[in-house]
Amino acid sequence: MQKDDQLAAPPAVQTVKPQAVAAAVDGLRLAEAMAARLCHDISSPAGAVGNALELIAEPDLAVEATELARDGIIALTARLQLARAAWCEPGAPLDAATILRLARGLSSRNMEVDLTALDAGEPNGMFAPALARLLLNLLMLASEALPAGGRVRLGGSVAEGIVLAIDGPQAAWPTGLPAMLGHEDAAWAAIGEPRALQAPLTALIAAAAGYRLSLLLGPASAAPPLLLRVR
Repeated sequence: MQKDDQLAAPPAVQTVKPQAVAAAVDGLRLAEAMAARLCHDISSPAGAVGNALELIAEPDLAVEATELARDGIIALTARLQLARAAWCEPGAPLDAATILRLARGLSSRNMEVDLTALDAGEPNGMFAPALARLLLNLLMLASEALPAGGRVRLGGSVAEGIVLAIDGPQAAWPTGLPAMLGHEDAAWAAIGEPRALQAPLTALIAAAAGYRLSLLLGPASAAPPLLLRVR
């Protein structure tokens, strides 16, 4: 062995910062929860299509089975279109009519969505891609807050603030929502159970897009409205 080799410095050891490890763990948990949630959301209509196709071979059930298969495909397509628009990277701007059409993919069939008082603030009536995605996630959150059905109203404008109000027999926001909206750490910490993903995910999407979400004061017997404003 050469003397120079003996004196050579040992290779540098690269250290990973704790913050980077925590971010990687959070990102992995989010990916796992979203994958599980998407599989859950599409399993029902996909199963309905499969069951209907098995019955088509029966002469007495062919017509009914065909209709069930068609309905299942329509529901499956609507859910996938909503998931792509709400969870994938923002694409093109959307108008209120498109947002309303995509909202048909929500699992709740007993929910009425009212966007008549919603103003995009632009001459062409289009919402910026990041804001459109956030509005879709808000509608998904509202759907979960109305387990027995009800009404969702979005009103206001980007400049003055957008208010989302829900009304229904069992209207209630998820537990811990105020903390998630106020602190990103609380939103990250809440990610875990796929069925409870929408609340922290909506809070994180709002923060990433530069919007502030907060709950307004309302009657004790009702779910308070949500206010969306630019930070």
